[in-house]
Amino acid sequence: MNSRHDGDMTILLVKGDDETLVAQAVQKAVSEMVGDGDRSLMLEELSEANYLDEDGTPDITPVINAAHTLPFLTDKRVVVARNLALFSKGEQVAPLVGVIADPVSTTDLVLVWERGSGSGARMAAIPKKLKDALKSAGVEQIEAAPSGKGRRTLLESRLAQASVIFDQSAKVLIADRLGDDVGRVNSVLDALHSAFGAGAKLTGNDVEPFLGEASDVPPWELTDAIDSANIATAIEKLHRMTQGGGRHALQIMATLTTHYQRALRLDGSGASDEKAAAAHLGMSGSTFPARKSLTVSNRLGSARLAKVIDLLAQADLDIRGASAIPSEVVMEVLVARLARLSRA
Repeated sequence: MNSRHDGDMTILLVKGDDETLVAQAVQKAVSEMVGDGDRSLMLEELSEANYLDEDGTPDITPVINAAHTLPFLTDKRVVVARNLALFSKGEQVAPLVGVIADPVSTTDLVLVWERGSGSGARMAAIPKKLKDALKSAGVEQIEAAPSGKGRRTLLESRLAQASVIFDQSAKVLIADRLGDDVGRVNSVLDALHSAFGAGAKLTGNDVEPFLGEASDVPPWELTDAIDSANIATAIEKLHRMTQGGGRHALQIMATLTTHYQRALRLDGSGASDEKAAAAHLGMSGSTFPARKSLTVSNRLGSARLAKVIDLLAQADLDIRGASAIPSEVVMEVLVARLARLSRA
């Protein structure tokens, strides 16, 4: 666990947008800080409801006050500040920057950068002033909800630390069934420990009854299956996203539209490699997404890309009420047709 120690003082930053994983990380941090102490006296947890003034404007003052409050009948206080992504501007976090620069030795802080109900669909980035202050103080973040391959890495780590031992078939089944919902793994591991006991060696057949329904998968698994022209896998990923993940058809439409719009923008652009493609698309960081878009663009060509756009437009209209066909059927037909177009 990453931390900043200043005498007897500890500051931790937990960051993520998966409620379950964030809650697990916070619980672990608090347990380590409180130890054998009295939670009722030591612990104070603040959240969005504590920050909003009469006009609904977030104010970070309650966090600052809690950090400066002296302990009562204990040597330490542990302050957990949730939903800090409400404070997305430098001036809003300036008082917290001051606390980090001049900490109170009798207070331990768990700063939780997560969304509140007023934070919007996407979690705001940590303001530069706060990020710089955390870096200067030696506070590194706990990434409680990594994305993409990071989630698989987190799952592998949890399985390796489990009290039971999994063979390869069990690991593969757990990863496949949990999909993007890594937050479920702790409850699954607890159930397996209770059923089989510590040290038990488990196979896929042993763990299967404990896994429940298949969970959500990240959007790139759907687009990868479509790009591979694997209709059966693409439909299965679609069902995982709609049933296991509860995603609306229009959310998936947005993913598919973005995927193919990038390929369309590269059609006739003259981009010959992923670096040129990334520059044309205005992408920064990893060029891997640009390479995938360039591959799709080259494989489909202008004529098939035009057909793809027509299919997306018609499906969007049908989902919005132009057709009496259920949206799940519209999406299944769309995904199958897109995968068929991807065949070389």
